[in-house]
Amino acid sequence: MRLILAASVGLAVVGAYAAYRVWEQGERDEQRPVDAIVVLGAAQYNGRPSPLFEARLDHALSLYFAGIAPRIVVTGGKAEGDRWTEADAARAYALAHDVPANAILAEDQGRNTLESLRAVADILADEELESAVFVSDRSHMLRVLRIARDLGIDAYGSPTRTSPLEHDIGARVQAYVHELGALAVYFVAGAAPPFESLETASSGR
Repeated sequence: MRLILAASVGLAVVGAYAAYRVWEQGERDEQRPVDAIVVLGAAQYNGRPSPLFEARLDHALSLYFAGIAPRIVVTGGKAEGDRWTEADAARAYALAHDVPANAILAEDQGRNTLESLRAVADILADEELESAVFVSDRSHMLRVLRIARDLGIDAYGSPTRTSPLEHDIGARVQAYVHELGALAVYFVAGAAPPFESLETASSGR
């Protein structure tokens, strides 16, 4: 019983610390001059970014036009039956907002955060780009940055603060719980969680 109690207390402490780190990283804006801005994909509807994805893109574009970086990397593949990838929708959105085509790089195969970031690391290496500011929702930032740094990217986070999640307490709680589970899977197995597919990622990958 003592061992069980000790293990339970230990797990509770680890869980509480992980939850604090997810929250703390999401509160931190590390924007600075870098080689590229990477915006993590989210749901799109026939080429139109979802409100959550649009909020990420708007934040990434604000960083680009502020001169943070000369390149934007858009990410995300497509769910079964879709005609557009998330990256396609993001690229079209950026072009419509006056970003030059030669400033946009795209990763359009990833079906979860880990796959997308592995591909982004290859793209950055091919373009001889070493540093990047990553844009996603607050709850997502810790895992994004941990994976990116594990892949050798000089990575910083700039979470969007205009996401629909900011106004939906239930959705925010769900997003944080999702991230705690996804972090556990990544730390233990170095993999993406089975519950993180493009089909289930419409609220935040």
